[in-house]
Amino acid sequence: MTRPALRVDAVLVQAVIAGALSFAHLHDLAAAAGQDGWKAWAYPISVDLLLVASWRRLRSDGPSRLAWCWFVIALVASLGANVATAGLLDLDHVPAWLRILVAAWPALAFMGGTLLAHSTTDPVPDPPAPAAPIPEPNPEPVTETEPEPVPEPVPAVDDIPVLPAPEPAPASPVPAALVDHARKVADDHRTRTGSPIDTDTLRARLGVPPHLADAIAAQLA
Repeated sequence: MTRPALRVDAVLVQAVIAGALSFAHLHDLAAAAGQDGWKAWAYPISVDLLLVASWRRLRSDGPSRLAWCWFVIALVASLGANVATAGLLDLDHVPAWLRILVAAWPALAFMGGTLLAHSTTDPVPDPPAPAAPIPEPNPEPVTETEPEPVPEPVPAVDDIPVLPAPEPAPASPVPAALVDHARKVADDHRTRTGSPIDTDTLRARLGVPPHLADAIAAQLA
């Protein structure tokens, strides 16, 4: 089984170059602030380790104020050294306040690394499970009893009013021409059959409604 050849990654090369430049700037600033010898080389390692430790804390445990605080402090220290050594600061005459910051950095970095390594984030408690609802007892259905109808009093025979009988509806007027035509039809029916024509046959021969056929038959009688 052949092992894959080492592939040069452009991002990795860029990270190595940027790290080397930042390392050199931090070394130069520390040496200019009076930290000579091996101490000047330890400052870049301290700053970069604090930056990496805080970033790993953010990636592993999630965002937290502690990790963000030390990440910003290490980033400001690294960027400040890069900007200060770019010609904006006379490294032969470093101001007193910068010497104080460089001298105080080891204690500050030690405290930050210790807090990041040994402090634990409080786990977020799981929300309590919702309590199971207590089943309510099924109430017995209440049946409403309808009130018994009160019988109405039966009126006496003498109290019942006698209504007059309805008057017969007036017969519908029949046109004289229709009566003459009906008489001819009746005479023709008598001639052919020898019997008078009935109302149903008259209504069928004339094509009139029943009440009009009855009125015509009454006039022919």
